[in-house]
Amino acid sequence: MVDTAFLITAYVTLFVVIDPIGLAPLFMAITQGLDAARRRSIAVRACLTAIIILSVFAAFGEAVLNFVGISMAAFRVAGGVLLFLTALEMLFERRSKRREDQAEDESPDPSVFPLAIPLIAGPGSIATVILLSGQKPGAEGLFMVIGVMIAVVTVVLLLFLASGLLAPALGKTGINVVTRLLGMLLAALAAQFVLDGLRDFGFAS
Repeated sequence: MVDTAFLITAYVTLFVVIDPIGLAPLFMAITQGLDAARRRSIAVRACLTAIIILSVFAAFGEAVLNFVGISMAAFRVAGGVLLFLTALEMLFERRSKRREDQAEDESPDPSVFPLAIPLIAGPGSIATVILLSGQKPGAEGLFMVIGVMIAVVTVVLLLFLASGLLAPALGKTGINVVTRLLGMLLAALAAQFVLDGLRDFGFAS
């Protein structure tokens, strides 16, 4: 029986954290002046790299935590706080400024840095896949998390490929409105992660 509620929660959480809509104009800025074939190649390579990185953390992240003596409950609280800080950045426009600064540190091939890391597979998305995998232990849960993550990164790829049309259509105001709405949603999801972690410690019912 597929856990539809978990799939929806996982998808919404990852979508908000990765923020495909916010990444599209940055991709356009990073690849400005390149021909269409080169931009497609960079987009595909960046998304495949991010999928590999996030899959590794989804599969082995909890094992690494156990190895260094960090409980999943503690990581839920820490991850929730991290996601809440990300939400605050989205609400007060600090996230866009930080991402623009990271985008300026462009290497000759921007597919791995800064696109795959840290813009797609950043601290927030890495923490999220580890948290989600911990919520649904076992092979089934892992495949569900990886499947949802691939679905979100596929949206990133599609928006990268359509970034030349998307950014002008939304405009700066439209992107800011969407980012703030997603930030509100992420703040609520982050609070839920913290509450789940505290519940595991016995501090909340």
